Amino acid sequence: MKILHTSDWHLGKMIYGRSLLQDQAHFIKEIFLPTVQKEQPDCVILAGDIFDRQIAPVEAIRMFDEVLTEMSRLQIPFAVISGNHDGADRIAVGSSMLRSSGIYIATKLEDVFSPVVFTKDNETLHLYLLPYIEPATVRQYFQDESIQGFPMAYQAVISAIQDNMDQTAINILVGHCFAAGSQTCDSESAIYVGGSGEVPPSLFQSFDYTALGHLHGPQRVGECARYSGSPLKYSFDEERHKKSLTLLDITKQSNTTTLLPIPALRDMRTVTGTLEELIALGKTAPSEDYLAVELTNNTPVYMPLEQLRPYFPNVLSVHCNWLHTELSGEQKTLRQTIQNRTINEMTVFSQFLQQICGTEPTKEDEVLFQRLFSELKENQANS
Repeated sequence: MKILHTSDWHLGKMIYGRSLLQDQAHFIKEIFLPTVQKEQPDCVILAGDIFDRQIAPVEAIRMFDEVLTEMSRLQIPFAVISGNHDGADRIAVGSSMLRSSGIYIATKLEDVFSPVVFTKDNETLHLYLLPYIEPATVRQYFQDESIQGFPMAYQAVISAIQDNMDQTAINILVGHCFAAGSQTCDSESAIYVGGSGEVPPSLFQSFDYTALGHLHGPQRVGECARYSGSPLKYSFDEERHKKSLTLLDITKQSNTTTLLPIPALRDMRTVTGTLEELIALGKTAPSEDYLAVELTNNTPVYMPLEQLRPYFPNVLSVHCNWLHTELSGEQKTLRQTIQNRTINEMTVFSQFLQQICGTEPTKEDEVLFQRLFSELKENQANS
């Protein structure tokens, strides 16, 4: 059987105040749905974190609704679980009715004990849908106070599954958790502090394949589990990730995975150089990628963001190396006095104009600055 595995769409996500809905719509309409139509998998898995927050924006909800409508039209089964970012109760609305359209949405622990069953070419597939769960939920379900932490919670759930597992069928678990030993990144929300939220990969050995969500880097875990990773880069420490959809060909005897690359509408990357070098680059090769800029100028730069945005409209951050490098002379004195707060505001204003703008303040400039500074202090005192 052929399975398409994806996860961590985080619809409605924003980075540095920028909405990624346009990028996410591009992934869905130009990559995901065309891939489903081309590959014609026997089932598509979305392993949690459909949305970026529990109360998702209306535009994100509409986007996912369009996905459900199209998957129903294509008559390709779509198995979805809720992740730790999702509002499980909200996602569950209409889930019973959707099953008749081949849409299987699991948001409760008990859902995992009623596997979705597919048959093809004399083979049977049992799909166990385990949404994101907390140990307290498992403890209450089994009425067992000894269940403490994620490892024990997952052990209890998987043991209960094994009690009724058909060993002649292809058994696939879909889950949303942090498997111990996996590689993480900044954009993933920590499930628990330290190692208490880690699930041992050895627990998945009784399944022929485990389709995981939560971590954004595509990676294999143990012998038979895999994270598909997120379809888009959601932080700059993901810039080296090669985003993909995971295509699984599986029989009871063996399985193979193929990673299908996802071309991004806009990449997320870091660029380094002096302001002058980057402006020259922008004139010849402007870009709408999401950028973190590392400025290597050894002297202060005036309004770098405003100078770069005509060529790179999606600059999200600027890091000025001159603030962290060894300086000499007046520059060193200025930085030390600012850091030590041993300099008055008029001297800061004067030296700023000299070093950044190359000019001395006029008497009118000084009077205007002093008036504005006094108004600012008065407003702060009254607020």
